[in-house]
Amino acid sequence: MTNIKISREKAKETAGFIREHIKKLPLIGILSGTGLGNSLQSINIDSSFDYRNIPNFPVSTVESHMGKLLFGNFENQEIMAMQGRFHLYEGYSPSEVTFPIRIMQELGVKILILSNAAGGLNPLFSPGDIMLITDQINLTGHNPLTGPNEDAWGVRFPDMAAAYDKKLIKSADNAGKEESIILQKGVYAGLMGPSLETPAEIRFLKTIGADAVGFSTVQETIAGIHAGMKILGLSTITNIHNPLNPSPSNIDQIIAVANNAAPKIEAIMRKVIRNIHECDCR
Repeated sequence: MTNIKISREKAKETAGFIREHIKKLPLIGILSGTGLGNSLQSINIDSSFDYRNIPNFPVSTVESHMGKLLFGNFENQEIMAMQGRFHLYEGYSPSEVTFPIRIMQELGVKILILSNAAGGLNPLFSPGDIMLITDQINLTGHNPLTGPNEDAWGVRFPDMAAAYDKKLIKSADNAGKEESIILQKGVYAGLMGPSLETPAEIRFLKTIGADAVGFSTVQETIAGIHAGMKILGLSTITNIHNPLNPSPSNIDQIIAVANNAAPKIEAIMRKVIRNIHECDCR
């Protein structure tokens, strides 16, 4: 993996390019993961960019990630939405993985909604469930804040006691009840990947309190907290790990479950964004 540290100058350059090509600055940033690009179908798109056409922007190498950056209106709020993210296992540095969060920060985003596909560890979960992330465990061995601190972006030691905003979690929980969508809650463990977990690793993760596991999100959340953003995390549980009766994971099936769950993710996001003023989350 590279050790590239992207400077604020690069972020300002990229944000400046984007600012020249969009109509309004976004309040809300949305980042969708594996198989979840279709969770953004209701956005009234004003501007769309391929990642490869944005200066300094990484390019997603994962097949199920569309690699498009969207700007527009969603439930009367200006949003910036990413269809596809970047991962450490692709060879990107933590700074590159979180570069889009810094662009959001430079453009004035205050609320960050992260979605991902995750393996379930909690035996009460089922494939297709949506889990509201209440906390996280960073087991990647990396942190996007390593190295000299950029004081203009945030403090040297950001507090992570409430990484996922409680008001946004409550708003999402209420949205699930209104939409008759069963929502789970739990702790997300982030690993580096790309190899999937062994039965022994699954037992370890369950022992330390993880309810779901995946290869994303934790770096972006750290950067978002450093940036002073309020964060909502949504995990689609694509499969359930049973270390007592392990079975191979089928990536195509995982993507299919995530695709099928995309409308539920969109319904939750729609309600949360519609009620953003009522929950005092701005």
